[in-house]
Amino acid sequence: MLIEKLIKKLKDDPNYKWDSGYSANDLFRISLHRSIQIIRGLLLRPFLKRSSGLIFIGSHVKVRHGYQLSAGKNLILEDNVTINALSTNGITFGDNVSIARDSILFCTGIISQKGTGISIGDRTGISARAYMAGQGGITIGSDVIMGPNVQIFSENHNYADTTLTIKEQGVTKQAVVIGNNCWIGADAKILAGVIVGDGCVIAAGSVVTKSVPANSIIAGVPAKVVKSRIEN
Repeated sequence: MLIEKLIKKLKDDPNYKWDSGYSANDLFRISLHRSIQIIRGLLLRPFLKRSSGLIFIGSHVKVRHGYQLSAGKNLILEDNVTINALSTNGITFGDNVSIARDSILFCTGIISQKGTGISIGDRTGISARAYMAGQGGITIGSDVIMGPNVQIFSENHNYADTTLTIKEQGVTKQAVVIGNNCWIGADAKILAGVIVGDGCVIAAGSVVTKSVPANSIIAGVPAKVVKSRIEN
């Protein structure tokens, strides 16, 4: 099938398979939709720091401070994605990264305190309504998959001094690092300072407050390691 060969070439993935159950009308509408996204991507490219290939942009996508955003090949930003790359390191997307609809990625909260940035590796897929706050830095590896409504925070408010309002006490920034080949379930929350090792699975609804070793299965509130993916 022609469309399968085209996607194999774009993704540089000889093992990519296209479901043959689509009708000619399905394929026409999918192709038209992607073509419109490519045109929007071409309009955005001159405003980015760097882009290596095609960019697919959905409707009502907002990219602020695009001069600090670097995109690899075949970046997909679906409808209503909002990105603000203002930060020390900006935002970097690897090849074949997809960000699903209604997701928010930003790097600076309070304008007086410039944030660190966000980096996402190759072939990583972020599902709908993700919320990534990169003030303290977020690094996500390659081949990571995320369910909808995942939230990642890299900054916390200080509150120890009861003689001051919490707002007056400032914040503490701590980087979040997620390794390669992780699966993060729907509605999971990852808090500042957490390092998730390669190959981890985080159950839906988990609140991850502490770092976890590679190949762990994590669940709960707060999340705990319930099993290892490696047989003893």
